[in-house]
Amino acid sequence: MSALPSPRAATPPAPASPPEAPSRRELNKAATRQAITDAALGLLRSNGPGNFTVEDIADAAGISRRTFFNYFGSTEAALAAVTFGFLDKALQQFRLRPPGEPFLESARAALVQLADPMTVAPMAELYSLGQANPQLSRSELEAWDHCTAEIISAARERFSGGVGVELDELYLRALAGSVISCGKAAMDVWFARCGGSLTPESLSTLRQLLIDSMSLLGSGFARPNTVQASAPAGNTTTTPSPDRH
Repeated sequence: MSALPSPRAATPPAPASPPEAPSRRELNKAATRQAITDAALGLLRSNGPGNFTVEDIADAAGISRRTFFNYFGSTEAALAAVTFGFLDKALQQFRLRPPGEPFLESARAALVQLADPMTVAPMAELYSLGQANPQLSRSELEAWDHCTAEIISAARERFSGGVGVELDELYLRALAGSVISCGKAAMDVWFARCGGSLTPESLSTLRQLLIDSMSLLGSGFARPNTVQASAPAGNTTTTPSPDRH
């Protein structure tokens, strides 16, 4: 199978302008936001889902209740920001990739750049804790869905640099939805394999699954070689997939 196509462009996209350095105000806001999410995750670990309030988070973060609501609308929203944090880091790396590079190759390379497996630890922990709490799980899914819009925006930036570029809305939305679905699939497979373990080895497995999911999408889901279902235990002989020649 061939890789997913890109929208047609009359000229190559122009190089992206380097991002401006954040102001002190922006840095302070980011620090406050991070303090809130760290406090919420810490209370989730110690108290369990549903056993702490906005006031508890505000006290742990050293801020007022009013300040909390300047950033988040609920305890679940504060926790969901953990997932946003990882995806934001991946998108930042994506935007540093060469403008002419295929979108999905850039997406995979962005994940590779997050070299420390511990970067996925907060998201992995939240995902694991959410498996036993429907409300928390729903908030995390909403975070993934919201990130679809960020991916659409990143794709639009990538494909809109040249005169005569055709931006197909269906392509953009299908691409973003596919990326998110692959990310969710990687999380599901990791949890099934590792049971939510947060050891460095387990987190390294999760990071690799996220990278591999982008490779599968980029290859058009060409089937990998698989182990024969009837092979005796200990026999790892593989058979070629019919999709590979």
